[in-house]
Formats: sequence, C-alpha cells, structure tokens
Amino acid sequence: MPMPRQQVLKYAAGEWLGWSRKCASFCLLLVVLVSTAELGVRSSAPLTLIKAGRLLDPRTGNVLAPAGVLVEGDKIKQVGAASQIGAPGGAKIIDLGDAMLLPGLIDSHTHLLLDVIVPPEAESARRNNGDFAPALLLAIVESPNKRVLLGAQLAREDLESGFTTVRNLGHSGIDGDTELRDAINAERVPGPRMLASGRKLITRGEYVQNLNPALAGAILQQEFLLMDGADRAREAVRRNVFQHVDVIKVSADENLTVAELVAVVEEAHRQHLKVAVHAIDSVSIQTAIDAGADSIEHGNEVTDQQLKIMRDKGIFIDITPTFWSGFFAKIAEPTIVMSPAMKSDLAASDARRQPRVAGFTQRILKSGVRFAAGSDMCWFYPGKTRGQASATMFPHLHDAGMPPLDILRAVTTNAAEILGWQDRVGEVEPGKFADLVAVSGDPIADITELERVRFVMKGGQVVRNDLASH
Repeated sequence: MPMPRQQVLKYAAGEWLGWSRKCASFCLLLVVLVSTAELGVRSSAPLTLIKAGRLLDPRTGNVLAPAGVLVEGDKIKQVGAASQIGAPGGAKIIDLGDAMLLPGLIDSHTHLLLDVIVPPEAESARRNNGDFAPALLLAIVESPNKRVLLGAQLAREDLESGFTTVRNLGHSGIDGDTELRDAINAERVPGPRMLASGRKLITRGEYVQNLNPALAGAILQQEFLLMDGADRAREAVRRNVFQHVDVIKVSADENLTVAELVAVVEEAHRQHLKVAVHAIDSVSIQTAIDAGADSIEHGNEVTDQQLKIMRDKGIFIDITPTFWSGFFAKIAEPTIVMSPAMKSDLAASDARRQPRVAGFTQRILKSGVRFAAGSDMCWFYPGKTRGQASATMFPHLHDAGMPPLDILRAVTTNAAEILGWQDRVGEVEPGKFADLVAVSGDPIADITELERVRFVMKGGQVVRNDLASH
C-alpha cells in the first residue's frame, strides 16, 4: 500500500538530514587529514640555527651582536638576538663564532660562459677589439656542450666565493645560460641563483667585424640577435622569450635608434621582463634613457644631467669596475710577454683612468640615482678562481672612493632591486631565501674581507664552512 504523502516527505527529509550529517562529517575529517598532512610537511622541513658574533644589515648599516638566524627548509624563519632565538628540538646548530653574517652577495652583471685569455700583443694589435674578439670568436664556434660545462665550473666557483645570485648578461650562445640556470635550479650542478638573458641584442657591426661573408650570419646568430629596424627588434625579444629568458640584454651604440630600442622595451615589458642596456658613450646612454630602459650597464660617459633624469625616472646604473685599479695588467702579465712599450702604455692608461673613475663614482653617489655593481667578469685571471676574480670588484670600487657600506648595498639590497628580486634575496629577513655569507673580520673597516668569504649558505644548504662549527 502506498505511503501517505506526509510520511513520504518526512522520510525524505530524514534521509537528507542523515546524508548531510555524514557528508559534513566526511568533509570535516578530510579537512583534518589535509591540515595534519600540511603540518607534517611543514614540520618535516629541516631546521637550522646559525649563530654568529655579528649580523650586518646593509640597508641600515646596523649590526646585531650576537645574532641568530633560524632557517626552515630553504627560507629564513626568524632573525634576532642569539639569546632570543632558541634551537627547536632536532634543529641543526651552526656556530660561526665571532664571524660577521651578511646576505649572500649578488653579481648583477657577469658572463659565466666566457673565460677570455688575453691574446699576444701582436694579435691584439692587428684586430679591431683585439683583446676580446679573438677569444669571443673561439667561444662562438666551439661546441656548445663544452661551453656550458665551462659555465658550470665558473658558476660553482662564483658560489664558493659567496655569490649566491648572479645575472648573466649575454655571451652564452643560444641557450647556454638558460640551460645552466635550469640545471642549477634542478640541483644537477651547484651554482648561484641565476637570471639568464640568452642572446644579446645588437646592431650590425658590434663586437666582431670583417667575418668571412659566407659564414658571418651563421656565426653571429649563435651569439647575437640583430636589431635591424623596430619590427626585427620585437622579433628578437620574442625569440629570446621562446628560450625562457629572465631579462633582455641590449648592446647600444651610436647606430641604435630610439625607435628600435623602444620596440625592445615595449615588447619586453609586455612579457614582464626588464631590459638591461649596455651603454658606454653619452649618445647611447641618452638613447637608453629615452627608450625607458630599466638599467644602464657601465654608463662610463654618463653626464650629470643624464644622472638626474635617470634618478627621476627610476633607471638604475649598474657600475662595472672591471678594468679599474690596473686589472688588465694583472691578468695579462702572467700569460703573455709584454713589450716595454705595452707596459708603459698600460701604466699610463691606469694613471689616467683613476681620476676619471673616482669622479665617475662620486658623481653617481651625489646624484641620488639608484645603482648596483657587477663584476662584468669574463676574463681568465691566472691564479684565481672565477669567484675570486669576480670579488676583485670590491677593492676596485673602494679605490675609486666608494664607502664600504655603499659597496655592500650595491651587491645586496640594491642589486636585488635591479634584478626585481627584492622579495626573495638581498637581505637577511624572514621569508627570504636563506642565502648567507660570513667573514672573519669587518668589511666596513676593511672591504677586502669580501674577498675572503669563509662561510656560504644557499637556500639553507651549506656550500662552504671554513669557520668553527658544532
């Protein structure tokens, strides 16, 4: 006999209520299980407490003593006085004694896939750009596999000297730096965090000239992308985007038009990429300013008016003190026989350069423009690793009159900003990557301490520790 309608409704309501309760219980159980799993994942991240006599904050210049930094996984969890940060159960303790902790160093302009050996004097004299072009051509035409393996070695050497982040700006073949970056990120090879630019965008005639016409195109396209007009400039950006680059590098000379560079900047910004422009002379610097570049690399002949405009527009200048303080003679003398005339010319050139670079440095400091510093290292330095060669930029900047704290900012907080990575590197603070270095002395009193880094940590992993550790 059929059930009365009211009973049917009552029965259905009861069934629905029971099902709802079961569903709610199941959902609650699921939430509990997921939360428990998340807690388990969080708690399974390794904890490390780093204790040091001092911790320097480059942004403020303040020193915390004694200091403690608690690292969870690859990030900084807590920073404070050593007495306020206890070691959680199971945490590893690294005691660096009286050492000074600093953020990991950032090289904002380097070339990890080049290792140029200074050629003999006669070879340099007979070619345009003779010191650099012969080795660059050898690099372009040799095996890309060989080249990226060299880059892996140089990346490891940079990391061991405390450079936990680098921006590689060209001279890497079609994809040498992007592949090296990916291998480092996947922990297949050791190296710093890396921004890769892929091929450098140039006008025709930059760097190497008078190549065999039958081979010139094939040679150049292994290293560069030509900007012949605005449309080709946009295409060049897109070709680098296809290689998954992190930044666009342009080499500007007097042949580059504002329209071409505007096309590059617009296309790069549309892809959320910054544009770094190699510009030496004032005409090229003005082109970069007018086009809205994000940073001007080198900027040797920048005028005071250009610095003011750059300050107002927020354009960075990336100082590269590579050849300051007699650098070329130091790398050339052990590898080539120099004539007395060449030695005399180098000494005279260094004497002329020093007042210029000192004036250049002081004008930048007084202008209020945002600045970073990069090694521009691509040279073989006999007796030094790549990291040690890169670190020569610190005394070079100091010789030119830059105060130590400004040097530190140029390779930490300021450098993080020029990269657009200020949310992840450049400072020792919670939430940022646990990229740390330590030195025995005080780099504010003696900037050469940065050439003697004793402890390196990248992402919570100890790369090097020459200090007492328990």
